[in-house]
Amino acid sequence: MTNTALREPAFTDAVITEAIRWTEQNGPLDDAQALRTAASRAADSHRQVTERALLLGERIGLQPELARARQWAPWVLLGLAALIVVAGLGLAGNVVGGGERHINVIVALASLLGLHALTLLLWLVGLWLPIGSFNTASLGWIWLSLTARVAGGKRGQAPVLVRAATGLLSRAKLLPWAFGLVSHGIWSLSFAVVLAAMLFALAFRSYTLSWETTILEPEFFVRAVQALGWLPAKLGFPVPDAATVMAAPGAASAGGQRTWALWLTGCIAVYGLLPRIALVLLSAGVLRSCRKALQPDWHEPYYRKLLARFAAMASAAIVDADPGRLRGATPSSLPASELQDAIFVLGFELPPDMPWPPAALPAAIAAQAQRIDGSAPTRRALLDQLARVHPRTVLMVCHAASSPDRGTERFLREVLAHCGECRLWLADSPGANATQRWLDWLRDTGLERVAASERLEAALPESAIAP
Repeated sequence: MTNTALREPAFTDAVITEAIRWTEQNGPLDDAQALRTAASRAADSHRQVTERALLLGERIGLQPELARARQWAPWVLLGLAALIVVAGLGLAGNVVGGGERHINVIVALASLLGLHALTLLLWLVGLWLPIGSFNTASLGWIWLSLTARVAGGKRGQAPVLVRAATGLLSRAKLLPWAFGLVSHGIWSLSFAVVLAAMLFALAFRSYTLSWETTILEPEFFVRAVQALGWLPAKLGFPVPDAATVMAAPGAASAGGQRTWALWLTGCIAVYGLLPRIALVLLSAGVLRSCRKALQPDWHEPYYRKLLARFAAMASAAIVDADPGRLRGATPSSLPASELQDAIFVLGFELPPDMPWPPAALPAAIAAQAQRIDGSAPTRRALLDQLARVHPRTVLMVCHAASSPDRGTERFLREVLAHCGECRLWLADSPGANATQRWLDWLRDTGLERVAASERLEAALPESAIAP
């Protein structure tokens, strides 16, 4: 998982969504407001679940911590790469830095390629077998863990974000490729530095290269050198012949020593550097081609429950035409001679957690503001009061994220029959889509003369806000 992948909006949204799922394993979060806002922002059910998660994530600090992880990730990767390069330089120094300037080519090859071959084998096993220990032993896992620790500290949200990210990658079968991209990249850099250091030393110092043994037959080394040199020879690297291999230590000619040095260099390049570079490119290609699979499992019971909750909210959003009224007919209002210079402010079916009266209301109006829950007795009492006063203006306050229904339409028509004008303030609007939905509803129900706005200053009449 590269820092670029972390910045892709689709993947970051999926990580936050999965992180909220893991967070709610310990108990559901208070999501009443988030549900309403998410339902108004998106029409697609899966996107609604994601929007809810993003709202909850902002509240508990997931997005800021993920942003810190994105900032720290390249620096942690650079530090880890530096450590590996230093270790590689140490190995190269052990090979060419001896005081006697004598290099045992077989030991040098084993020391430079041994750990590389082991880690590559573990990565290949982890690629085909779903065993987590093979992946957690990689440099990619170390990088991810260090990044999470640095970005989140001991008590941050990093553990749940790491669990969410690795869970998405595992589900898409991309975890080995993501960790491999980091590991192969670091190994490639290490081999490049080691080869550069070796070539510099071999170019400007004189070394004696040979092999040594106590129990093996000399023919074994002849066959081993020929076999290991076959592939580098395809790229132009020389291979020592049998005479050069069998020559006594120090007895090989200058040309023979040069052949040994280039054979050793070719083996490190072909069996170390080139495979890692190829795997970097392959891992990047696999991640790029399969990145659309990095989505939550919508069939999980947790997500099915959320989708059902949004579906229930959507069904309540359908506005059924009142069969007893001609659709599109505009109710008549009272003549000016029957009106009193008064303003009524009504909070209609507002969420329980919404403060009342709103702090933005002028003090003189807020003192007389009323809140009704939509029950029949409350509506009747308010309509009787309007019938006695006949106010010039009624300002109805509705929750913008909620959905208007037939009951809202009937109540508006009844209010219009007892006042000069009715205005609508769509409080706590989550965006232009919610406001437009109310405006479309007013038009479709024949209530265009009810002025609606998400801004209180626009909803109030000028006389109410005049100094």
